[in-house]
Amino acid sequence: MKMWEGRSKAPLDPEFERWQRSFPYDRRLVAYEVVASTAHARALRDAGVLNDTELSAIVAGLARIAADGVPTDDRPEIEDVHHYVEVRLVELVGEAGYKLHTGRSRNEQIATDLRLLIRDVIDANTAAIGELCDALVTQAEKAGEAAMPAYTHLRRAEPVLVAHWLLSYVEMFLRDAERLADCRARLNLCPLGSGAIAGTILPLDRKKIAAELGFGAPTANSMDATSDRDFGIEYVQVISLLAVHLSRLAEEMIIFSTQEFAFIGVPDAYATGSSAMPQKLNPDALELLRGSAGRIFGNAMQLLATVKGLPLAYNKDMQETQRPLLETADYASHLLSVAAGCVSGMKVDYAVTEAASASGGMNALAAAAWMVKQGIPFRRAHEAIGKAVRICVERGCEVEHLSPEELKQCGIDADPSFKAALALGAVLDCHDVDGGTNRKRVRAALAQAKERIAALTGAKHAHA
Repeated sequence: MKMWEGRSKAPLDPEFERWQRSFPYDRRLVAYEVVASTAHARALRDAGVLNDTELSAIVAGLARIAADGVPTDDRPEIEDVHHYVEVRLVELVGEAGYKLHTGRSRNEQIATDLRLLIRDVIDANTAAIGELCDALVTQAEKAGEAAMPAYTHLRRAEPVLVAHWLLSYVEMFLRDAERLADCRARLNLCPLGSGAIAGTILPLDRKKIAAELGFGAPTANSMDATSDRDFGIEYVQVISLLAVHLSRLAEEMIIFSTQEFAFIGVPDAYATGSSAMPQKLNPDALELLRGSAGRIFGNAMQLLATVKGLPLAYNKDMQETQRPLLETADYASHLLSVAAGCVSGMKVDYAVTEAASASGGMNALAAAAWMVKQGIPFRRAHEAIGKAVRICVERGCEVEHLSPEELKQCGIDADPSFKAALALGAVLDCHDVDGGTNRKRVRAALAQAKERIAALTGAKHAHA
């Protein structure tokens, strides 16, 4: 029996009936539907709709439904997860099961189920971000004081510590975790008691229901509560930015693992071979990390496009918001797990990165900084070092290899401290500011990152 069958005088068109069903994908919400329905049942008992015997039977029946897990029931007449729970409950407890829907609407049910789901997903995503950051920090600790080239315009710019490069991604991912926490705080309001649009017809204690489900408070407006999908849109947008960061990390790992760079090795467990070329080992996991961002962006756009012109309150269009939301939640889990595995298994060839860091004139800015300390205006120093670099490019050498006479011709009055300032360690350490690649600063940043990751993990456990 349909939940609305009394109003219609004709059966649904079979093609339309198949099309309008959401049960094939919203069945995964059954655990949340049961939790929310259990809270509603207790509120119905408090309101005098159910007696204690009926409540006990309904709660036991709902527990049985939850224990059965995601349903495999494929009866075509079951429209959605809400309908399934009612049908199954009546099968288990009899006529009392029909009382459960008193004073509520599927409009508020789906809004509640999705909030419960995304709240759990955010907690899982946050934990996974912590694991990815742990992998990055572990690699940073392993790298010690090893250096690598940093790039602007994809051209070698200055040497940085390998740890500094890795910690730059920790910063990105910790921002993603902060955005997820903000999203979680905003969605943690309970729509139950909102009815179809105007509020429930029963004197239900909405604050008690919200507290039982772990929400901070009831939603403030029934029309908004039943039509709001901001929390889903915001979640997918946060994951879109997370996907951007994962894609950027994947791109650099792909580039740095090429034979032309040879800075890192991609773990075999996350690579595949070529069906035609026996020598190939392709970074497929990283490429899929990079490519999956587009799918998540598409989900964000679908959500925005679906709700942008909807009048208040609930419209069937909102059913189309479920699939992009659920798919994004699944993708986020997979992407974070694969990214952590790729980072954990990455092998850095420090000999190659160190050699690359000490060539190509990447100490030029440090040379100009040395001149500035001698009282030379930076613009003049820049010009003089530029002339020296031009000579080095023509000869295939480095600035520190030029003779005092050659440096003099470029306008550089060098003493022994000049060459010392161009050594790799000195070049790294001249960036002695908060956030710089100075070796002491990076050690401190590494310790701070570990504290922030630990706090992130603790915050996740506090939500549980």
